[in-house]
Amino acid sequence: MSNDRPKTKQMPKQKFGFSKPEYIPTTVGEAIKLESQEPSLNLIVQFKNKDSENDTTGPPINISQNVTTEQLQMLINSLLNNDEQLPYSFFVNDQEITNNLKNHLEGLSDETTLSIYYQPQAVFRVRPVTRCASSMAGHTEAVLNCAFSPDGKGFVSVGGDTTVRIWDIYTSTPTHTLKGHTNWVLQVAWSPDSKKIATAGMEGDIRIWCPQTGKQLGSTLKGHTKFITGLAWEPFHLNPKCVRLASSSKDSTIRIWDTESCKNLMSLSGHTMSVTCLRWGGEGLIYSGSQDRTIRVFNTTDGRLVRVLEGHAHWVNTLALNTDYVLRTGSYDYTGKEYDTLEEAQRVALERYNDVKAKSKGMEILVSGSDDFTVIMWNPSVTKTSISRLTGHQQLINLVSFSPDGRYFASASFDKSIKLWDGQSGKFLGNFRGHVGAVYQVCWSSDSRYLVSGSKDSTLKIWDIKTKKMEKELPGHADEVYTVDWSPDGERVASGSKDRLLRIWTV
Repeated sequence: MSNDRPKTKQMPKQKFGFSKPEYIPTTVGEAIKLESQEPSLNLIVQFKNKDSENDTTGPPINISQNVTTEQLQMLINSLLNNDEQLPYSFFVNDQEITNNLKNHLEGLSDETTLSIYYQPQAVFRVRPVTRCASSMAGHTEAVLNCAFSPDGKGFVSVGGDTTVRIWDIYTSTPTHTLKGHTNWVLQVAWSPDSKKIATAGMEGDIRIWCPQTGKQLGSTLKGHTKFITGLAWEPFHLNPKCVRLASSSKDSTIRIWDTESCKNLMSLSGHTMSVTCLRWGGEGLIYSGSQDRTIRVFNTTDGRLVRVLEGHAHWVNTLALNTDYVLRTGSYDYTGKEYDTLEEAQRVALERYNDVKAKSKGMEILVSGSDDFTVIMWNPSVTKTSISRLTGHQQLINLVSFSPDGRYFASASFDKSIKLWDGQSGKFLGNFRGHVGAVYQVCWSSDSRYLVSGSKDSTLKIWDIKTKKMEKELPGHADEVYTVDWSPDGERVASGSKDRLLRIWTV
Protein backbone atom coordinates (compact mmCIF):
# COMPACT_ATOMS: atom_id res chain seq x y z
CA MET A 1 0.00 0.00 0.00
CA SER A 2 1.50 3.34 -1.08
CA ASN A 3 1.72 6.41 1.10
CA ASP A 4 0.34 8.68 -1.62
CA ARG A 5 -2.37 11.15 -0.78
CA PRO A 6 -5.77 9.62 -1.64
CA LYS A 7 -7.34 10.88 -4.86
CA THR A 8 -10.38 13.12 -4.63
CA LYS A 9 -12.71 10.35 -5.83
CA GLN A 10 -11.43 8.10 -3.01
CA MET A 11 -12.39 10.71 -0.41
CA PRO A 12 -15.57 10.03 1.56
CA LYS A 13 -18.65 11.53 -0.07
CA GLN A 14 -19.95 14.79 1.36
CA LYS A 15 -22.40 13.36 3.83
CA PHE A 16 -23.00 13.43 7.58
CA GLY A 17 -23.49 17.18 7.39
CA PHE A 18 -19.83 18.10 6.77
CA SER A 19 -19.54 21.33 4.85
CA LYS A 20 -17.12 21.42 1.95
CA PRO A 21 -13.67 22.66 3.01
CA GLU A 22 -13.07 26.12 1.61
CA TYR A 23 -10.59 26.24 -1.29
CA ILE A 24 -8.23 29.16 -0.82
CA PRO A 25 -6.01 29.96 -3.81
CA THR A 26 -2.32 30.47 -2.99
CA THR A 27 -1.05 32.17 -6.17
CA VAL A 28 -2.40 34.94 -8.37
CA GLY A 29 -2.77 32.46 -11.26
CA GLU A 30 -4.92 30.15 -9.14
CA ALA A 31 -7.05 33.07 -8.01
CA ILE A 32 -7.68 34.22 -11.61
CA LYS A 33 -8.48 30.63 -12.63
CA LEU A 34 -10.90 30.28 -9.70
CA GLU A 35 -12.52 33.61 -10.59
CA SER A 36 -13.09 32.51 -14.18
CA GLN A 37 -14.51 29.11 -13.14
CA GLU A 38 -16.96 30.48 -10.61
CA PRO A 39 -20.20 31.90 -11.84
CA SER A 40 -20.33 35.04 -9.70
CA LEU A 41 -24.00 34.65 -8.89
CA ASN A 42 -25.78 37.51 -7.23
CA LEU A 43 -28.34 37.27 -4.49
CA ILE A 44 -30.58 39.64 -2.59
CA VAL A 45 -29.72 40.26 1.04
CA GLN A 46 -31.40 42.17 3.84
CA PHE A 47 -29.34 43.45 6.77
CA LYS A 48 -30.85 43.06 10.22
CA ASN A 49 -29.62 44.06 13.67
CA LYS A 50 -28.86 40.88 15.67
CA ASP A 51 -29.66 42.59 18.98
CA SER A 52 -33.21 43.51 17.87
CA GLU A 53 -34.04 41.03 15.13
CA ASN A 54 -37.18 42.78 13.84
CA ASP A 55 -35.18 45.85 12.82
CA THR A 56 -34.24 45.85 9.15
CA THR A 57 -31.44 48.16 8.05
CA GLY A 58 -31.70 49.69 4.60
CA PRO A 59 -33.47 48.19 1.58
CA PRO A 60 -32.85 44.66 0.24
CA ILE A 61 -29.58 44.80 -1.74
CA ASN A 62 -28.41 42.78 -4.72
CA ILE A 63 -24.78 41.69 -4.07
CA SER A 64 -22.35 39.07 -5.32
CA GLN A 65 -22.02 35.75 -3.52
CA ASN A 66 -18.25 36.26 -3.30
CA VAL A 67 -18.57 39.29 -1.05
CA THR A 68 -16.02 39.30 1.80
CA THR A 69 -16.49 40.40 5.40
CA GLU A 70 -14.43 43.55 4.70
CA GLN A 71 -16.83 44.52 1.91
CA LEU A 72 -19.83 43.80 4.16
CA GLN A 73 -18.23 46.09 6.78
CA MET A 74 -18.04 48.96 4.27
CA LEU A 75 -21.60 48.31 3.14
CA ILE A 76 -23.16 48.29 6.62
CA ASN A 77 -21.19 51.39 7.67
CA SER A 78 -22.55 53.32 4.69
CA LEU A 79 -26.10 52.03 5.31
CA LEU A 80 -25.90 53.20 8.94
CA ASN A 81 -24.33 56.53 7.85
CA ASN A 82 -21.42 56.08 10.27
CA ASP A 83 -18.91 58.92 10.18
CA GLU A 84 -16.04 56.54 10.82
CA GLN A 85 -15.66 52.86 9.94
CA LEU A 86 -16.81 50.76 12.91
CA PRO A 87 -16.14 47.00 13.18
CA TYR A 88 -19.07 44.55 12.89
CA SER A 89 -19.58 40.78 12.97
CA PHE A 90 -21.97 39.19 10.45
CA PHE A 91 -24.10 36.07 10.86
CA VAL A 92 -26.18 33.86 8.58
CA ASN A 93 -28.37 31.26 10.31
CA ASP A 94 -26.50 31.81 13.61
CA GLN A 95 -23.14 31.08 11.92
CA GLU A 96 -20.57 33.85 11.83
CA ILE A 97 -19.27 34.81 8.38
CA THR A 98 -15.51 34.55 8.84
CA ASN A 99 -14.22 34.84 5.26
CA ASN A 100 -16.79 35.30 2.54
CA LEU A 101 -20.52 34.86 2.14
CA LYS A 102 -20.38 32.03 -0.41
CA ASN A 103 -19.38 29.45 2.23
CA HIS A 104 -22.67 29.97 4.07
CA LEU A 105 -25.09 29.42 1.21
CA GLU A 106 -25.34 25.61 1.30
CA GLY A 107 -28.94 24.58 0.77
CA LEU A 108 -30.27 28.12 0.46
CA SER A 109 -32.42 29.11 -2.49
CA ASP A 110 -31.25 31.94 -4.76
CA GLU A 111 -34.83 33.13 -5.05
CA THR A 112 -35.37 34.13 -1.43
CA THR A 113 -33.99 37.20 0.31
CA LEU A 114 -31.13 36.20 2.61
CA SER A 115 -31.10 37.83 6.06
CA ILE A 116 -27.63 38.85 7.23
CA TYR A 117 -27.51 39.78 10.92
CA TYR A 118 -24.88 42.25 12.06
CA GLN A 119 -23.52 43.00 15.53
CA PRO A 120 -21.18 45.83 16.52
CA GLN A 121 -17.82 44.79 17.97
CA ALA A 122 -15.68 46.68 20.47
CA VAL A 123 -14.17 49.74 18.80
CA PHE A 124 -10.82 49.32 20.58
CA ARG A 125 -8.61 46.26 20.24
CA VAL A 126 -6.68 44.45 22.95
CA ARG A 127 -3.47 42.84 21.75
CA PRO A 128 -2.90 39.35 23.17
CA VAL A 129 -0.05 39.21 25.67
CA THR A 130 3.03 37.30 24.52
CA ARG A 131 5.73 37.42 27.21
CA CYS A 132 6.36 37.53 30.92
CA ALA A 133 7.34 41.09 31.81
CA SER A 134 8.03 40.46 35.46
CA SER A 135 7.94 37.81 38.12
CA MET A 136 6.94 39.21 41.50
CA ALA A 137 8.12 37.32 44.58
CA GLY A 138 6.95 38.13 48.09
CA HIS A 139 4.28 35.65 49.10
CA THR A 140 5.71 32.82 51.19
CA GLU A 141 2.84 30.44 50.42
CA ALA A 142 0.67 29.80 47.33
CA VAL A 143 -0.97 32.83 45.70
CA LEU A 144 -4.69 32.10 45.92
CA ASN A 145 -6.32 35.14 44.33
CA CYS A 146 -5.40 38.38 42.58
CA ALA A 147 -7.32 41.27 41.03
CA PHE A 148 -6.74 44.46 39.06
CA SER A 149 -8.65 47.51 40.19
CA PRO A 150 -11.63 48.67 38.05
CA ASP A 151 -9.63 51.68 36.82
CA GLY A 152 -6.77 49.35 35.81
CA LYS A 153 -4.16 51.22 37.90
CA GLY A 154 -4.06 49.11 41.08
CA PHE A 155 -3.30 45.45 41.66
CA VAL A 156 -3.71 43.28 44.75
CA SER A 157 -2.92 39.65 45.55
CA VAL A 158 -3.78 37.38 48.48
CA GLY A 159 -2.31 34.07 49.53
CA GLY A 160 -1.87 31.21 51.92
CA ASP A 161 0.69 33.22 53.94
CA THR A 162 -2.19 35.26 55.55
CA THR A 163 -1.04 38.50 53.87
CA VAL A 164 -2.63 40.82 51.36
CA ARG A 165 -0.15 42.54 49.04
CA ILE A 166 -0.71 45.69 46.99
CA TRP A 167 1.64 46.10 44.01
CA ASP A 168 2.73 48.90 41.73
CA ILE A 169 2.07 47.36 38.32
CA TYR A 170 4.30 49.84 36.48
CA THR A 171 7.45 48.99 38.43
CA SER A 172 6.38 45.47 39.53
CA THR A 173 7.27 46.25 43.14
CA PRO A 174 5.20 45.82 46.31
CA THR A 175 3.80 49.05 47.78
CA HIS A 176 2.05 47.62 50.87
CA THR A 177 1.91 44.31 52.69
CA LEU A 178 -1.31 44.16 54.71
CA LYS A 179 -1.29 41.97 57.80
CA GLY A 180 -4.23 41.11 60.01
CA HIS A 181 -5.74 37.87 58.75
CA THR A 182 -4.88 34.84 60.86
CA ASN A 183 -5.35 32.16 58.22
CA TRP A 184 -5.26 31.74 54.42
CA VAL A 185 -6.76 34.74 52.60
CA LEU A 186 -9.16 33.29 50.03
CA GLN A 187 -11.16 36.16 48.55
CA VAL A 188 -10.40 39.65 47.31
CA ALA A 189 -12.75 42.22 45.75
CA TRP A 190 -12.19 45.85 44.71
CA SER A 191 -15.08 48.26 45.19
CA PRO A 192 -16.30 49.54 41.76
CA ASP A 193 -14.91 53.03 42.51
CA SER A 194 -11.40 51.53 43.10
CA LYS A 195 -11.19 53.19 46.55
CA LYS A 196 -11.55 50.11 48.80
CA ILE A 197 -10.38 46.50 48.83
CA ALA A 198 -12.31 43.81 50.69
CA THR A 199 -10.48 40.62 51.65
CA ALA A 200 -11.78 37.55 53.43
CA GLY A 201 -10.17 34.43 54.72
CA MET A 202 -10.28 30.98 56.13
CA GLU A 203 -11.01 32.28 59.64
CA GLY A 204 -14.32 33.82 58.51
CA ASP A 205 -13.38 37.49 59.01
CA ILE A 206 -13.66 40.24 56.40
CA ARG A 207 -11.37 43.27 56.34
CA ILE A 208 -11.65 46.48 54.31
CA TRP A 209 -8.41 48.20 53.25
CA CYS A 210 -7.45 51.53 51.70
CA PRO A 211 -5.32 50.80 48.59
CA GLN A 212 -3.52 54.18 48.82
CA THR A 213 -2.31 53.97 52.43
CA GLY A 214 -2.44 50.21 53.00
CA LYS A 215 -4.31 50.79 56.28
CA GLN A 216 -7.39 48.88 57.43
CA LEU A 217 -10.61 50.93 57.21
CA GLY A 218 -12.80 50.52 60.27
CA SER A 219 -13.02 47.38 62.32
CA THR A 220 -12.98 43.76 61.13
CA LEU A 221 -16.36 42.44 59.95
CA LYS A 222 -17.04 39.42 62.15
CA GLY A 223 -20.11 37.21 62.03
CA HIS A 224 -19.47 34.21 59.81
CA THR A 225 -18.55 31.06 61.69
CA LYS A 226 -16.74 29.31 58.81
CA PHE A 227 -14.56 30.37 55.89
CA ILE A 228 -15.74 32.91 53.30
CA THR A 229 -16.48 31.66 49.77
CA GLY A 230 -17.42 34.87 47.99
CA LEU A 231 -17.48 38.67 48.18
CA ALA A 232 -19.63 41.04 46.10
CA TRP A 233 -19.90 44.84 46.24
CA GLU A 234 -23.14 46.67 45.53
CA PRO A 235 -23.12 47.81 41.86
CA PHE A 236 -21.96 51.39 41.28
CA HIS A 237 -25.06 52.48 39.35
CA LEU A 238 -27.29 51.51 42.30
CA ASN A 239 -25.16 53.27 44.90
CA PRO A 240 -22.08 55.27 43.79
CA LYS A 241 -20.81 55.57 47.38
CA CYS A 242 -19.92 51.84 47.41
CA VAL A 243 -20.94 51.20 51.01
CA ARG A 244 -22.61 47.80 51.03
CA LEU A 245 -20.75 44.52 50.63
CA ALA A 246 -22.18 40.98 50.53
CA SER A 247 -20.31 37.87 51.67
CA SER A 248 -21.11 34.17 51.42
CA SER A 249 -19.69 31.45 53.63
CA LYS A 250 -19.39 27.75 54.26
CA ASP A 251 -21.67 28.35 57.28
CA SER A 252 -24.53 28.41 54.65
CA THR A 253 -25.42 32.09 55.17
CA ILE A 254 -25.00 35.28 53.20
CA ARG A 255 -24.42 38.54 55.07
CA ILE A 256 -24.74 42.12 53.88
CA TRP A 257 -22.41 44.61 55.58
CA ASP A 258 -22.20 48.37 55.86
CA THR A 259 -18.47 48.97 55.30
CA GLU A 260 -18.54 52.47 56.83
CA SER A 261 -20.20 51.69 60.14
CA CYS A 262 -18.80 48.09 59.99
CA LYS A 263 -22.22 46.70 60.98
CA ASN A 264 -23.94 43.59 59.70
CA LEU A 265 -27.10 44.91 57.99
CA MET A 266 -28.77 41.56 57.33
CA SER A 267 -28.14 37.85 57.30
CA LEU A 268 -29.77 35.84 54.50
CA SER A 269 -30.34 32.22 55.38
CA GLY A 270 -32.16 29.40 53.63
CA HIS A 271 -29.38 27.34 52.10
CA THR A 272 -28.91 24.03 53.87
CA MET A 273 -25.26 23.51 52.89
CA SER A 274 -22.20 25.64 52.13
CA VAL A 275 -22.80 28.66 49.87
CA THR A 276 -20.16 28.35 47.15
CA CYS A 277 -20.62 31.46 45.00
CA LEU A 278 -22.20 34.89 45.12
CA ARG A 279 -23.26 37.61 42.64
CA TRP A 280 -24.84 41.02 43.26
CA GLY A 281 -26.84 41.84 40.14
CA GLY A 282 -27.62 45.21 38.61
CA GLU A 283 -31.34 44.77 39.33
CA GLY A 284 -30.62 44.95 43.07
CA LEU A 285 -30.84 41.19 43.60
CA ILE A 286 -28.29 38.84 45.15
CA TYR A 287 -27.77 35.41 43.59
CA SER A 288 -26.16 32.64 45.63
CA GLY A 289 -25.24 29.12 44.54
CA SER A 290 -24.82 26.35 47.08
CA GLN A 291 -23.84 22.75 47.69
CA ASP A 292 -27.54 22.10 48.43
CA ARG A 293 -27.93 22.14 44.57
CA THR A 294 -30.07 25.32 44.51
CA ILE A 295 -29.53 28.93 43.56
CA ARG A 296 -31.37 31.45 45.71
CA VAL A 297 -32.37 34.94 44.64
CA PHE A 298 -32.64 37.52 47.44
CA ASN A 299 -33.93 41.08 47.46
CA THR A 300 -31.28 43.40 48.93
CA THR A 301 -33.62 46.09 50.32
CA ASP A 302 -35.34 43.85 52.87
CA GLY A 303 -33.47 40.53 52.54
CA ARG A 304 -36.57 38.71 51.27
CA LEU A 305 -36.16 35.45 49.32
CA VAL A 306 -37.51 36.16 45.81
CA ARG A 307 -37.20 32.72 44.21
CA VAL A 308 -35.29 29.45 44.29
CA LEU A 309 -33.75 28.11 41.06
CA GLU A 310 -33.65 24.32 41.00
CA GLY A 311 -32.26 22.15 38.23
CA HIS A 312 -28.77 20.98 39.13
CA ALA A 313 -28.26 17.43 40.35
CA HIS A 314 -25.09 18.19 42.32
CA TRP A 315 -23.26 21.09 44.00
CA VAL A 316 -23.42 24.46 42.29
CA ASN A 317 -19.81 25.63 41.93
CA THR A 318 -19.92 28.85 40.00
CA LEU A 319 -22.22 31.66 38.85
CA ALA A 320 -21.76 34.36 36.20
CA LEU A 321 -23.92 37.26 35.01
CA ASN A 322 -23.82 38.67 31.49
CA THR A 323 -23.33 42.07 33.18
CA ASP A 324 -20.44 40.94 35.46
CA TYR A 325 -17.79 43.00 33.71
CA VAL A 326 -19.66 46.33 33.74
CA LEU A 327 -20.75 45.73 37.34
CA ARG A 328 -17.11 45.14 38.30
CA THR A 329 -15.74 48.19 36.47
CA GLY A 330 -18.57 50.65 37.21
CA SER A 331 -18.01 53.87 35.28
CA TYR A 332 -14.48 52.97 34.08
CA ASP A 333 -14.06 51.86 30.48
CA TYR A 334 -10.81 50.84 28.74
CA THR A 335 -9.58 54.48 28.77
CA GLY A 336 -9.77 54.70 32.59
CA LYS A 337 -11.45 58.12 32.34
CA GLU A 338 -12.34 59.77 35.67
CA TYR A 339 -15.54 61.81 36.14
CA ASP A 340 -15.87 65.06 38.08
CA THR A 341 -19.05 64.22 39.99
CA LEU A 342 -20.47 61.02 41.43
CA GLU A 343 -23.77 61.68 39.61
CA GLU A 344 -22.06 61.80 36.22
CA ALA A 345 -20.07 58.64 36.96
CA GLN A 346 -23.29 56.91 38.11
CA ARG A 347 -25.06 57.93 34.89
CA VAL A 348 -22.20 56.51 32.77
CA ALA A 349 -22.20 53.27 34.81
CA LEU A 350 -25.97 52.90 34.29
CA GLU A 351 -25.58 53.52 30.53
CA ARG A 352 -22.87 50.86 30.28
CA TYR A 353 -25.04 48.41 32.24
CA ASN A 354 -28.09 49.03 30.03
CA ASP A 355 -25.99 48.68 26.84
CA VAL A 356 -24.91 45.17 27.81
CA LYS A 357 -28.45 44.22 28.86
CA ALA A 358 -29.84 45.49 25.53
CA LYS A 359 -27.58 43.00 23.71
CA SER A 360 -29.42 40.18 25.51
CA LYS A 361 -32.94 41.44 24.72
CA GLY A 362 -32.97 43.44 27.95
CA MET A 363 -32.38 40.43 30.21
CA GLU A 364 -29.83 40.01 32.98
CA ILE A 365 -28.84 36.41 32.27
CA LEU A 366 -27.31 34.16 34.94
CA VAL A 367 -25.40 30.98 34.17
CA SER A 368 -24.47 28.35 36.73
CA GLY A 369 -21.92 25.54 36.53
CA SER A 370 -22.07 22.44 38.65
CA ASP A 371 -20.49 19.17 39.75
CA ASP A 372 -23.18 17.43 37.64
CA PHE A 373 -21.10 18.41 34.51
CA THR A 374 -23.82 20.77 33.19
CA VAL A 375 -24.30 24.51 32.77
CA ILE A 376 -27.78 26.02 33.16
CA MET A 377 -28.89 29.45 31.85
CA TRP A 378 -31.49 31.43 33.80
CA ASN A 379 -33.37 34.73 33.61
CA PRO A 380 -33.55 34.92 37.42
CA SER A 381 -35.00 38.40 37.93
CA VAL A 382 -38.18 37.27 36.09
CA THR A 383 -38.73 33.52 36.35
CA LYS A 384 -37.48 30.40 38.11
CA THR A 385 -37.62 28.25 34.96
CA SER A 386 -34.31 27.84 33.16
CA ILE A 387 -33.66 29.12 29.62
CA SER A 388 -31.56 26.10 28.65
CA ARG A 389 -29.44 23.31 30.07
CA LEU A 390 -26.07 22.81 28.40
CA THR A 391 -24.25 19.50 28.46
CA GLY A 392 -20.95 18.35 27.01
CA HIS A 393 -18.32 18.53 29.73
CA GLN A 394 -17.00 15.20 30.99
CA GLN A 395 -16.03 16.42 34.46
CA LEU A 396 -17.18 18.97 37.02
CA ILE A 397 -17.40 22.58 35.93
CA ASN A 398 -15.10 24.81 37.91
CA LEU A 399 -15.85 28.25 36.47
CA VAL A 400 -18.21 30.00 34.08
CA SER A 401 -17.40 33.49 32.83
CA PHE A 402 -19.26 35.90 30.54
CA SER A 403 -17.45 38.05 27.97
CA PRO A 404 -17.50 41.80 28.79
CA ASP A 405 -20.04 42.49 26.02
CA GLY A 406 -22.28 39.63 27.27
CA ARG A 407 -22.31 37.87 23.87
CA TYR A 408 -20.43 34.73 24.84
CA PHE A 409 -19.60 32.80 27.94
CA ALA A 410 -16.90 30.24 28.59
CA SER A 411 -17.02 27.25 30.92
CA ALA A 412 -13.82 25.76 32.37
CA SER A 413 -13.76 22.22 33.58
CA PHE A 414 -11.66 19.55 35.26
CA ASP A 415 -11.94 17.63 31.93
CA LYS A 416 -9.03 19.91 30.75
CA SER A 417 -11.18 21.74 28.21
CA ILE A 418 -12.91 25.11 27.92
CA LYS A 419 -16.18 25.36 26.03
CA LEU A 420 -17.52 28.50 24.37
CA TRP A 421 -21.28 29.17 24.28
CA ASP A 422 -23.60 31.82 22.84
CA GLY A 423 -24.57 34.20 25.66
CA GLN A 424 -28.18 34.60 24.49
CA SER A 425 -29.29 31.21 23.22
CA GLY A 426 -26.78 28.91 24.93
CA LYS A 427 -25.78 27.44 21.55
CA PHE A 428 -22.46 25.56 21.68
CA LEU A 429 -19.84 27.45 19.66
CA GLY A 430 -16.55 25.66 20.19
CA ASN A 431 -14.06 23.76 22.27
CA PHE A 432 -10.69 25.01 23.44
CA ARG A 433 -8.41 22.05 24.00
CA GLY A 434 -4.73 22.18 24.79
CA HIS A 435 -4.33 22.07 28.56
CA VAL A 436 -3.08 18.78 29.96
CA GLY A 437 -4.45 19.43 33.46
CA ALA A 438 -7.69 20.69 34.96
CA VAL A 439 -8.57 24.26 33.94
CA TYR A 440 -8.94 26.35 37.11
CA GLN A 441 -9.47 29.90 35.85
CA VAL A 442 -10.47 31.81 32.74
CA CYS A 443 -10.61 35.57 32.17
CA TRP A 444 -11.69 37.65 29.17
CA SER A 445 -9.92 40.57 27.51
CA SER A 446 -11.95 43.77 27.79
CA ASP A 447 -12.77 43.78 24.04
CA SER A 448 -14.22 40.22 24.22
CA ARG A 449 -11.88 38.98 21.48
CA TYR A 450 -9.52 36.86 23.62
CA LEU A 451 -9.69 34.52 26.59
CA VAL A 452 -6.86 33.59 28.95
CA SER A 453 -6.93 30.36 30.93
CA GLY A 454 -4.84 29.12 33.86
CA SER A 455 -4.49 25.45 34.63
CA LYS A 456 -3.20 22.76 36.94
CA ASP A 457 -0.60 22.03 34.21
CA SER A 458 1.24 25.28 35.27
CA THR A 459 0.67 27.11 31.97
CA LEU A 460 -1.51 29.97 30.80
CA LYS A 461 -3.00 29.89 27.33
CA ILE A 462 -4.48 32.72 25.26
CA TRP A 463 -7.38 31.73 22.97
CA ASP A 464 -8.71 33.66 19.98
CA ILE A 465 -12.53 33.72 20.05
CA LYS A 466 -12.96 34.32 16.30
CA THR A 467 -10.72 31.49 15.04
CA LYS A 468 -11.45 29.28 18.12
CA LYS A 469 -7.76 28.41 18.27
CA MET A 470 -4.93 28.89 20.74
CA GLU A 471 -3.17 32.19 20.10
CA LYS A 472 -0.29 31.80 22.55
CA GLU A 473 1.00 29.46 25.22
CA LEU A 474 2.58 31.10 28.26
CA PRO A 475 4.71 28.68 30.29
CA GLY A 476 6.75 30.00 33.20
CA HIS A 477 5.10 29.00 36.45
CA ALA A 478 6.63 26.06 38.28
CA ASP A 479 3.34 24.76 39.69
CA GLU A 480 -0.46 24.94 39.35
CA VAL A 481 -1.90 28.33 38.31
CA TYR A 482 -4.66 29.26 40.76
CA THR A 483 -5.65 32.73 39.62
CA VAL A 484 -5.56 34.89 36.47
CA ASP A 485 -6.84 38.38 35.74
CA TRP A 486 -6.70 40.61 32.63
CA SER A 487 -6.47 44.33 33.39
CA PRO A 488 -9.47 46.43 32.27
CA ASP A 489 -7.24 48.54 29.99
CA GLY A 490 -6.14 45.33 28.23
CA GLU A 491 -2.43 46.04 28.70
CA ARG A 492 -1.44 43.17 30.99
CA VAL A 493 -2.41 39.79 32.37
CA ALA A 494 -1.53 38.73 35.93
CA SER A 495 -1.29 35.16 37.17
CA GLY A 496 -0.71 33.70 40.61
CA SER A 497 0.44 30.19 41.32
CA LYS A 498 1.15 27.54 43.88
CA ASP A 499 4.85 28.29 43.19
CA ARG A 500 4.33 31.48 45.36
CA LEU A 501 5.05 33.82 42.45
CA LEU A 502 2.93 36.40 40.67
CA ARG A 503 3.72 36.95 37.02
CA ILE A 504 2.75 39.94 34.91
CA TRP A 505 2.44 39.24 31.16
CA THR A 506 2.47 41.96 28.53
CA VAL A 507 2.42 42.36 24.76
